[in-house]
Amino acid sequence: MQQTSIDIPAADGPADGYFVKPDGPGPYPGILIFMDGFGVRPRLREMADRIAERGYAVLLPNLLYRDQRSPLVDPAELADPEKRGAAFGRLMPMMQNLTAPRLVADVTAYLDFLAAQEGVAPGPVGAVGYCMGGRNGLIAMSALPDRIKVLGSFHAGRVVTGDEHSPHLGVGAITGEVYFGHADNDASMTPDQIKTLEAALDEAGVTYTSELYEGAPHGYTMSDTAMHHPAGEQRHWAALFDLLDRNF
Repeated sequence: MQQTSIDIPAADGPADGYFVKPDGPGPYPGILIFMDGFGVRPRLREMADRIAERGYAVLLPNLLYRDQRSPLVDPAELADPEKRGAAFGRLMPMMQNLTAPRLVADVTAYLDFLAAQEGVAPGPVGAVGYCMGGRNGLIAMSALPDRIKVLGSFHAGRVVTGDEHSPHLGVGAITGEVYFGHADNDASMTPDQIKTLEAALDEAGVTYTSELYEGAPHGYTMSDTAMHHPAGEQRHWAALFDLLDRNF
């Protein structure tokens, strides 16, 4: 595979990131990964590599580039629940700084960059989002429905909120397919919030799958954190590759 650390010309400056694609001329469908709150790090690069091995060109940008280049955390912090919580609290202001308009401007730049890379197939891309990335992926897909064909969202939080800008309110613009793999007992995505999301998707006529991963906590895909749930992670890979392979 061809693996490259890169700087992407984003809306407010260079966003550091990672780009990986198979060897050979392609063309390979493009995939944009929306990172979790702990940012671009070895674990997410491994996940990007695994998707690329399936025959995709994968871009993993640092969504919080305005505040800090990668790494955003010391990986050693993530294995300890107490240190993980402290790291998340430290990063929260950075996440809040990524407003929806800023996100959409950045994603437009990321997609332009991805489309310009040699060996990337023309046309809409797939997206994968973890934790805050699931929320951000849904916002981006709603704003750019002609450019994002599918979204796999895993242990996403704050997809349904009490304000007028809640991401679930924008799903009427979506024309592609969405998969949600919800964490169990997730305070940031409760059973009632899942029902509200599903009702909005039904009303909008969106093609979607919404599944609860019983026993899998928030962050279940991340093997470098204390929240890793191996069975949930493997289930997510099967669901993600089914989604991508059917659509590309």
